[in-house]
Amino acid sequence: MQFQEKVLTYYKEHGRKLPWRETTDPYHILLSELMLQQTQVDRVIPYYHKWIKRWPTIQDLAHADRTDILEMWMGLGYNNRAINLHKAAKIIVNNYDSNVLLAMQKYKHVPGIGPYTSSAVQAFAANKDTIVVDTNIRRIFIHEFSLPESTPDKEIEELAAKVLPRGNSRDWYNALMDYGSQVLTARKTGIKSKTQQSKFEGSDRQARAKIVRHLLANKKATAPELQQICDISQERFQKIAAKLIKDDVIAIQQDIYQLQ
Repeated sequence: MQFQEKVLTYYKEHGRKLPWRETTDPYHILLSELMLQQTQVDRVIPYYHKWIKRWPTIQDLAHADRTDILEMWMGLGYNNRAINLHKAAKIIVNNYDSNVLLAMQKYKHVPGIGPYTSSAVQAFAANKDTIVVDTNIRRIFIHEFSLPESTPDKEIEELAAKVLPRGNSRDWYNALMDYGSQVLTARKTGIKSKTQQSKFEGSDRQARAKIVRHLLANKKATAPELQQICDISQERFQKIAAKLIKDDVIAIQQDIYQLQ
């Protein structure tokens, strides 16, 4: 197929050298997938290296202290991803005998893992012919096959299944991701992502980061202290704190906040 040849040829000549492409360890690939969610590749690379050095196996991560995990994650945003990764590690070790690939097949029982992450880990770690469609891949299909931007995900996934070169899913999806991020970019095609990330400055994400960073350094704090640090209204602080509690990041006891 001409489309396959074009994408794979580009990858052969211009493919990025990324650390998670140099391994087939399912845990390392799972880690990279979760770190890369709504985060730029260049930002993830140093975090990935430090994390693997600190917790090289899924067993190491399962037995790690949550505070250490949150501290290592600071700067990547969305702390609930780190919490879910820790919970997932415990479940994978205890319920699936540390078999990450088996756990990905049963992803509905693993916190923080959805169908995309499950399929991506299986494709990149085991070269399994799963369907992997991220923002870049979706944009490629819409552009190359002249589809409306409103095309439902199910139709995109059906197309992805048709054009998948069987037995070569690892290279194929890496190739598509590079082709989408380097050639058929959102700016060049004019095709927008389905979700747009808001600016960090002044956002709830920034406030959450300030709260977690302060609790990492000081262990405990009152609501007025944290509200002042974030420089936000009481009502907004309460909503943000409630979300952090729901995500199992922080806890409150006798009007004192601390990490969960």
